[in-house]
Amino acid sequence: MADAKERAREVIGARRHELVALSRAIHDRPELCFEEHVAAELVARALQGAAFDVEVGAFGLPTALSARSGPGPLTVAICAEYDALPGVGHACGHNLIAAAAVGAGMALASVADDVGVAVTVLGTPAEEGGGGKVLMLERGAFDGVHAALMVHPWHEDRLEATCLAVDHLEVRYAGREAHASAAPDKGVNAADAFVVAQVAIGLLRQHLPAGDQVHGIVTKGGDAANIVPNETIGRFMVRAPSLARLAALRPRIERCFEAGALATGAALAIEELSPTYSEFVGDPDLRSLWRRNAEALGRTYAADDAGAPLPTISTDMANVSLAVPSIHPLVGLDSGGAVIHEPAFAEVAVGASAERALLDGALAMAWTVIDAATDQALRARLLEASTGD
Repeated sequence: MADAKERAREVIGARRHELVALSRAIHDRPELCFEEHVAAELVARALQGAAFDVEVGAFGLPTALSARSGPGPLTVAICAEYDALPGVGHACGHNLIAAAAVGAGMALASVADDVGVAVTVLGTPAEEGGGGKVLMLERGAFDGVHAALMVHPWHEDRLEATCLAVDHLEVRYAGREAHASAAPDKGVNAADAFVVAQVAIGLLRQHLPAGDQVHGIVTKGGDAANIVPNETIGRFMVRAPSLARLAALRPRIERCFEAGALATGAALAIEELSPTYSEFVGDPDLRSLWRRNAEALGRTYAADDAGAPLPTISTDMANVSLAVPSIHPLVGLDSGGAVIHEPAFAEVAVGASAERALLDGALAMAWTVIDAATDQALRARLLEASTGD
């Protein structure tokens, strides 16, 4: 095991400049969900250069990829995200997630024969609201996989996060145009429908159980101040600590939107923008191995040890965790106080601190897999638990 770990370190060290360049290239050209053609090609090219068998456009998704190396029988999946956010680019640091996944895959491929693993690097598009991993899970991407890992940038090191189940919705109201001054009585105001709905949601919040959330934006409110709006559009997220709680919350939020339609006479349409994301259930043994390996690289978990509240996020990796033993640790950057989804976090997703997080994340994932593969009890448990067999 020690030899395998040292070999993994050497591979990542030798590929350091290549991995950093990959991260920067993805960062410099942010692409939104299901549009990550350049990023997917860059990741595929890097893995092909490391003798992976790569398929781009895997599982019916043009910007998904699957790259495999190693004999098995223990199969691990390393997930690479690479989509960006509207307006703030890679303020979630997905450029680092992709490069760390490639680095971990390269390191594991170099020792796959020695520790008896097959490593699959999965390029997973559209984490930011498109549910790429959910679609890939449904289409067999994780069949036969015994463990799944990824890392996520954060403003401090944390072992895990609280992942809320979430629905992503597009809400549309259709009204009737009219001159806002000369003939307002002839109009049906679709913008007023949103006002009523948002007031209803605001009032409902005081009665929601702790952990339930709803938030959103109006993306179209009308065309001109002197025209009664005939169409308004918004995007909303409804979140809860579990799928069961989300199923209870969702109808209450829909009734708020229905109230807007009822009060104004506008027609309401609600569209699902992605599959539902679930809560996350991490594997404690893999998480313990991650911690030991990350600490060996100088990472610290003072906040976890102090019992600080877990960060609250949502991710489609959560759905994977319900099917496959998984971890999703957070790797800290020196962010100067910035947190993800802020423009300032996009700025620190490149640079010395980001590069260290990338390389530490890649190596700690590789070492965690090596430990799991060579721990006979854990290996046996993982081999018994794969999905799709």
